Amino acid sequence: MNAPSPIPTLYPSPFGTFDPFDIAGSSLAVQQAWLWQPERLATRLQQLMLDASRVHDRFARASMGIPSEPALAAVIYDERFQDPIWTDQPWFDYLKEMYLLYSHWLEDAIYSTEGIDPKQRQRAAFWTRQWLDAVAPTNYFWTNPEALRRAIASEGFSMLWGLQNWLKDAAAQEVRMVEPDAFQVGRDLATTPGQVVFRNELLELIQYAPTTPQVHATPIVLVAPWINKFYIMDLSPRNSLVRYLVNQGFTVFITSWKNPGSEARATTLDDYLLKGVRPALEAARTICGVPQLHATGYCLGGTAVAMLLAWLNADPTDRLANPIAHWTTFATLVDFSDPGEIGVFLNEASFDFLRERMAKTGYLDGADMSSAFRMLRPNSLIWHYVIHSYLYGEELAPSDVLFWNCDTTRMPAAMHEFYLRELYLNNKLMQPNSLEIGGRRLDLGAITQPLYAVGAEQDHIAPWKQTFRLCGLTGGPARYVLATSGHILGIINPPVTPPKRRFWVGDATGRRDPKIWQDSIEKAPGSWWEDWTRWLVERCGPLGPPPPMGHADYPAREPAPGRYVLEK
Repeated sequence: MNAPSPIPTLYPSPFGTFDPFDIAGSSLAVQQAWLWQPERLATRLQQLMLDASRVHDRFARASMGIPSEPALAAVIYDERFQDPIWTDQPWFDYLKEMYLLYSHWLEDAIYSTEGIDPKQRQRAAFWTRQWLDAVAPTNYFWTNPEALRRAIASEGFSMLWGLQNWLKDAAAQEVRMVEPDAFQVGRDLATTPGQVVFRNELLELIQYAPTTPQVHATPIVLVAPWINKFYIMDLSPRNSLVRYLVNQGFTVFITSWKNPGSEARATTLDDYLLKGVRPALEAARTICGVPQLHATGYCLGGTAVAMLLAWLNADPTDRLANPIAHWTTFATLVDFSDPGEIGVFLNEASFDFLRERMAKTGYLDGADMSSAFRMLRPNSLIWHYVIHSYLYGEELAPSDVLFWNCDTTRMPAAMHEFYLRELYLNNKLMQPNSLEIGGRRLDLGAITQPLYAVGAEQDHIAPWKQTFRLCGLTGGPARYVLATSGHILGIINPPVTPPKRRFWVGDATGRRDPKIWQDSIEKAPGSWWEDWTRWLVERCGPLGPPPPMGHADYPAREPAPGRYVLEK
């Protein structure tokens, strides 16, 4: 039965500033929509009761030793219910099936709600999932069989260790994923030898020392995102993209952004591009004595490179003197019409809430952004650590990626407000001549430099089908890679034997349909880093003596990793 039309909705949230993320408003909108469709609601409730009776019946049979097929099987990749006891022991099996039944029913009902704004429906589903994940039986001691087993086996010490872990987290006011002293930047991470050769109020530029007798003429400048710190590309030596590139005979530079405070509240996105990225490129070009270089941007760093390229190509004079010969993007969005699951936090009310908050402090604290990202994957990034730390009493395992993830940075109020409004909310970057930076209107179609773009299949921050859009928006040749795994491990993907991951790669020049592109390409085993290296070798010029470390205009200041990365 179709719903009456129109159905009144509660969009935007009637709670205004008291509900900036539309938690209550979206939930009430779903409830209201279903109340306008009593027949559909009654049918769904009837099916729920029938399914519940099947679960009750199976529990009764299992309690008497009569085998029967599961009413609801756990999802194969849901690690919460993989222990055999969740199937073999009648009580735990019943608990699992009732939880899954009601969880699936509620989620399905929300996603099939008719007559409300799709974005509001998405938010209702997201916030409901937060609650459902929180009440999972695995999160509580008496309903977690592994926690009970460990408590018995350790004579209660696992409970004591869990209490100690909880007290540490309470003091830190967060559910920790890694110990704060598990690594030291400059000793364990960001250890590739180099020198800071340029510094201003926005960034440091690090030049890395060569490890080969000859290097390619064209240097590579890595533009790091200003959310978190640059050493995601220079983690422990076995995971370091920087070390890999240097060992392949490339001269490598990287931007290390300053961690801004309230004094930088008026710093704009124009400043980040024209006083940050552009001078860094000029310093690298001067040090190497070459007219052009290769620019690579990760996440927001890639968005910055795209914007700067469009800015340079907007003026005929700059186009002729463009320092970028070709470029690479990692997990980069330029079309924000579908920003992935982070979109649940983005609406006019939440934007006003963040703007008012930043007006008081002068910046957005990185901890706020980190919390939002963790909520996108609560089972793996929150409740996993609640279970293993508090219920099992385990120590936190050292992880270079998680340590980096927790090493957050702040973002200036003016820059972040402009970025959220013009890119995420208004999506102006993909609209030709709509976004103005430094007095010029940007058109991605004016970019003709060859592009190597990388997306990650399971990326929930920059969905790969959206990152693919860049290939069809720019005017130059494009090669696209789709790596398995997510936003970090899809990119930080060093070659290993035997290969752990796979990828799709092929020409994507002018292509706009990601699915058609993917279906036309075979998946290859191994790391896409090796394909990228071959692509770079073809374009980065002949081998010759390494350039000096620094230049008269850009003298070496201090050893890598510099001082900005150490700022808290």
